[in-house]
Amino acid sequence: MTAAPEAEAHEHSHADVSGGWLRAAVFGAMDGLVTNTALVAGVGGGGGTPRAIVLAGTASMVAGAISMALGEYTSVKTQNEQLDLEVEKERRELERNPQGELAELVEMLRVRGVDDQLARKVAVQLSRDPETALRLHVVAELGLSPEDKPSPMTAAVSSFLTFAAGALLPLLPYLLGFSVLWAALLLGGLGLLAAGALSSRFTPRPWWFAGLRQMLFGALAAGVTYAIGSLIGVTIA
Repeated sequence: MTAAPEAEAHEHSHADVSGGWLRAAVFGAMDGLVTNTALVAGVGGGGGTPRAIVLAGTASMVAGAISMALGEYTSVKTQNEQLDLEVEKERRELERNPQGELAELVEMLRVRGVDDQLARKVAVQLSRDPETALRLHVVAELGLSPEDKPSPMTAAVSSFLTFAAGALLPLLPYLLGFSVLWAALLLGGLGLLAAGALSSRFTPRPWWFAGLRQMLFGALAAGVTYAIGSLIGVTIA
């Protein structure tokens, strides 16, 4: 009888779920596409000239990209600072009440299916290193690792660039001399389809579902702004 082969370790990767550059990039592109596709529809529906559409779209692109970058930077920075505060709070608890924190760690292991005696042995062994114990408590209680904090600057730059790229897409037909509204809306819709498909990386949904859903949301936003633009255009005229 031959012995069963030993299991070999193998490498595998996970999606970026920590709020780093990829999430900021995907949703920055989505926001840029929805914002300027809807804006182009609204200004075009109101009878705006191609020059007015490009001017309004460019202003929206610049302002929106700056706003997204500042918002992303502030959001991620605040999240990191809050995590730092919680880590320090947990560190003080480990220093003030080591036995209580040890009991808490034992309970964490028990809840995860480890037998009582083994859970205590493992907890005692892990608690010999205060930093290891600290990391375990923080991850278990907060669901975040203090070692995997996203970069606020990276998130801000990613958001800025991708919002600008997404917002530029519906303006391209006008910039290239195709002064027809349907071309801008078509290009914006295709961009939304692609951005939505890419966002499926963060969800269990299939790419086509996420893509069509985002395109539908963009179409809804464009339809509403087109109707409002047409109404305002007729009223002013």
